[in-house]
Amino acid sequence: MDIRAILMGLAFALMWSSAFTSARIIVADASPLFALSVRYLISGLLGVGIAAALGQSWRLTPAQWRATIIFGILQNAVYLGLNFVAMQTVEASLAAIIASTMPLLVGLAAWVFLGERLRPLGIAGLIAGVIGVALIMGARLGTDVDMFGVLLCAIGVLALTAATLLVRGATSGGNFLMIVGLQMLFGCLALAIATLIFETPRVDPSWPLFFAFTYTCLVPGLLATVVWFWLVNRVGATRAATFHFLNPFFGVAIAALLLGEQLGGRDILGVLVIAGGILAVQVSRQNRSA
Repeated sequence: MDIRAILMGLAFALMWSSAFTSARIIVADASPLFALSVRYLISGLLGVGIAAALGQSWRLTPAQWRATIIFGILQNAVYLGLNFVAMQTVEASLAAIIASTMPLLVGLAAWVFLGERLRPLGIAGLIAGVIGVALIMGARLGTDVDMFGVLLCAIGVLALTAATLLVRGATSGGNFLMIVGLQMLFGCLALAIATLIFETPRVDPSWPLFFAFTYTCLVPGLLATVVWFWLVNRVGATRAATFHFLNPFFGVAIAALLLGEQLGGRDILGVLVIAGGILAVQVSRQNRSA
């Protein structure tokens, strides 16, 4: 892996992890589903517009259309929709930690359901991930953590895991920025329907809302996705996924820095164990695919 890919991987992990803090700021002043649907409308139109200006076409292959629709609904609508709703009561650091278990769940599902061989290092990584989550949840259960919000985050990461497994390799073949933009528009459509059914749109204008919303649309919403697809095309999905082991670190660090969220010793230990587990699983899968 060359230095440019490493730097882009670090940038992706930082941008992805920061989304939980900006989302926490947004839902303080706006209803979650409405805010997220508007975010995807803006990000999606920007993505499609830039892709069209670059000469990319929306005449996608059947596999690309399938990936676009699945990812748009499962990742953008279900995963992030549930996370936005949950973060009305769940701290950004805890939501980031739960979401960071996605590579562990992908490794587990590929092993159990798809027959993918997992080396002893990978199995040890899965066990470490479970221990890390248990440490954190054991520390949080004695506090005022909203378990319904935690459940929404857990369902969301399961939806993201399913999307990741269902569309493996289906986005190859070019037009990746167009695919990103269209995914967001499908997510916007699904979230708009959910907004009409489940919530009354609310916006309390404030400067924190403006800056967090603008940042979320442009950086985690569009730029991070583009960087991820670039990274996958350059080094492959397995090697690119190795950078996910940084997400627990970055997620809790950004939340502590910008939101003042407190972390106990067991939280920090749990983050270290989860990160180690993610790295072990990804290195194991990388060796298998080498």
